Amino acid sequence: MRRLQSLFIGILGIIVLLAFVIMHLESSDTTDDKGTLIIYNWGDYIDPDLLSKFEKESGLKIIYETFDSNEAMFTKIKQGGTPCDIAVPSEYMISKMQKQSLLYKLDHSRLAGLDNISKFFFKHSSDRLNIYSIPYFWGTLGIVYNDQMIKGKPPLHWRDLWDLKYKNNIMLIDGARDVLGFGLKSLGYSINSKDKEQLQQVADKLEKMTPNVKAIVADEIKMYMAQNEAAVAVTYSGEATEIIEHNRHLHYVIPSEGSNYWFDDIVIPKAAKNIKGAYQFINFILRPENAAQNAEYIGYATPNEKALQFLPKNVREDPKVYPDEKVLNTLEVYQDLGAKWLEIYNNLYLEFKMYRN
Repeated sequence: MRRLQSLFIGILGIIVLLAFVIMHLESSDTTDDKGTLIIYNWGDYIDPDLLSKFEKESGLKIIYETFDSNEAMFTKIKQGGTPCDIAVPSEYMISKMQKQSLLYKLDHSRLAGLDNISKFFFKHSSDRLNIYSIPYFWGTLGIVYNDQMIKGKPPLHWRDLWDLKYKNNIMLIDGARDVLGFGLKSLGYSINSKDKEQLQQVADKLEKMTPNVKAIVADEIKMYMAQNEAAVAVTYSGEATEIIEHNRHLHYVIPSEGSNYWFDDIVIPKAAKNIKGAYQFINFILRPENAAQNAEYIGYATPNEKALQFLPKNVREDPKVYPDEKVLNTLEVYQDLGAKWLEIYNNLYLEFKMYRN
């Protein structure tokens, strides 16, 4: 009997020990390679000098991988094809990732500098309490035009893009939400419409615009517009800021009927291997001087309020980058539409691209 009791106690002790080990492993900040930090981000979306600075300060080696759309990023992280410690999705994708339990819940006690972020972004973010994400950059969608290539009045409204004088002279950023979004705004609808009749109206209207569309491109839009390849483009504020620096005849406008303003946030995917390093990187980016350096390099607006003092006056007072409250009140953030409606948007956009070809 005593042997049985001893055996039972021994087994119980082993079970308790195993449970402790498992709990320790699950709460551990690092697994696998402790010397690296894998960042999954948009292309050319951080100052390389900051990456070098962080490597020197932290002793970690950064592996920097890129994606060209939120959907591509989501698919790879969900399928486990791209293990990473830091990712930078847009606001509507954060909501989707959170619903599918792909994000690590942030411990605010380990964050230094969260109070540097403007309260405006807490109010408008889908993750208002910053449980899963930290604001990284924000910007708007608008129209760039070349004053030397346009006769008469420049395009100040979305409806102007259908003017026949722009035949084969407009470049569009490649994105279903962006293209259908300005189409919806041109008709006075929300960029988050879930009305099939409204969406069909937009599809029909976009079909009529195809003679004006010279190309649908991604990052190349900066080079093409800087080199006078088209008179007009629909693109993001940061892209516009960069190309205007290379061509003084270019101008950026946010149509008064409204547009999209977006946030890209830093998150830690649940499959991250270096949680400690991820927190180090987030705190590094939250430092005002680093946020300012990054914003000046990228050309987008920083949500870091305390970083503004480190930016040149002509940058922090540039309405292209930091629009006033009146303009901001006309803008909408993309919402997570859900799988059903996202498929509808994507199919209508694909039809638009196929019709153009």
